[in-house]
Amino acid sequence: MAAVVGSVPGSIAGSATHKRVRFGSVEPAIMAVLKQLDPLIAVLTLGICNLCFGQRLFTPAMGGVAVLTFIISSRIFTRPNREDELAGKPLTTTFSRIVLEWVTVICVLLFAGFAFKVSEQFSRLAMLTWFAVTPVSLYAAHAVRLRARWLISNSDFAPSYLIIGANSVGFELFKRLPRKGFLGFFDFRSADRLPEAIDPAHLVGHCKDVAEFARTRGVTSIYIALPLSNVPRIGEMIRDLRDTTASIYFVPDVFAFDLIQGRLVEINGMPAISVCDTPFHGMDAVMKRATDIVAAGIALSLLAVPMLLIALAVKLTSRGPILFRQRRYGLNGEEIMVYKFRSMTVCEDGAVVTQATKHDSRVTPLGRILRSTSLDELPQLLNVLQGHMSVVGPRPHAVAHNEQYRKLINGYMIRHKVRPGITGLAQVNGLRGETETVDKMRERVRFDLEYLSHWSPWLDVKIIFKTIWVLLRRQEAY
Repeated sequence: MAAVVGSVPGSIAGSATHKRVRFGSVEPAIMAVLKQLDPLIAVLTLGICNLCFGQRLFTPAMGGVAVLTFIISSRIFTRPNREDELAGKPLTTTFSRIVLEWVTVICVLLFAGFAFKVSEQFSRLAMLTWFAVTPVSLYAAHAVRLRARWLISNSDFAPSYLIIGANSVGFELFKRLPRKGFLGFFDFRSADRLPEAIDPAHLVGHCKDVAEFARTRGVTSIYIALPLSNVPRIGEMIRDLRDTTASIYFVPDVFAFDLIQGRLVEINGMPAISVCDTPFHGMDAVMKRATDIVAAGIALSLLAVPMLLIALAVKLTSRGPILFRQRRYGLNGEEIMVYKFRSMTVCEDGAVVTQATKHDSRVTPLGRILRSTSLDELPQLLNVLQGHMSVVGPRPHAVAHNEQYRKLINGYMIRHKVRPGITGLAQVNGLRGETETVDKMRERVRFDLEYLSHWSPWLDVKIIFKTIWVLLRRQEAY
């Protein structure tokens, strides 16, 4: 490896060795500050509530709560995509989302108070008031941010900008940027060759004239949305634009691909665009795994006795093992052994596995009850603790089925970029039970990939609650 690196010509190696790209934001400073206020608001509300009830503020216990609240809230309330997730949502949806996030913070605080046995040092009335008032304060801060963003985007001080590239990418960028300050498109083509979606009146010039236009009009920002095939022309334009004071941004056409967790990442100072990736990196991975361990641990402690009774019933009502073990694909396509309470007279795990049908004679009388209520899936909580599965994720299929469908469905194996789940987005959308056609499996995979693309802790919570509703209705389970 060292020999290969050493053989790289100096002109090539030196051109990038000392260059680094940092990831940041183009939002105004006031918006950056407002987005970081939520953790501080939670702590200030704590102080106000305690003052109102005559409690001392400067005690070790109160300081510990304030610090812990700030740390947890910073992780939950200031994550990068939170504002986008809340944008455009109605008041009830936004407020319920804030309440759910705040409940997460409360649960951690209550657990810490119980673990360190300090809960008696706080006024219950003051703390309950804090728990109730804080979501209102957080929603007020959210409303202020929305108003500030609107004012900044529509004021006379809005920055002026150009888009170079009157194409689908340029038009998509135009839709996402504020109208105030937009000066027009520049392109290498004439108005009669533009896409129908773009108003010809918005084309204000040819790319060769953009530098002069930017100088004379004092343009603040220039967005280059040209195809990568135009790299020589783009380089020439950037050299011309260095004679202006405009900030220049290159917007690559990543929408040409089917993005799975598309995002910008940094690899030791070099930028890269994630086209197909897992959503679980960094603290997201830690949070997902910690949630799985806690949820599975609590569920097993509550369900231990019912599971023992089910195991005894399986043993007494039919011949065979209590647990059905089957090889399935887990994270990154590695084989795992998945557990279920045995509900059939066979334990298939070979090259050919026949899916259960609605009136399958192989299903035992007890097994029919277990399958219709999904109680046969309870041993998979052990798989979760082992780290082979997650509470929420794409359902694992038998290895034989994976090998069959990966050849028929494009993108099938992408679903294995996360741990398989006990329940998933496909299952709560009616795709439980038998997949007797390729189209039905293709639809299931579509939901699995949608889960990967749009994962958030809130989505996991919604799937869990919807799973309970689906189980009560007992649809498509046999």
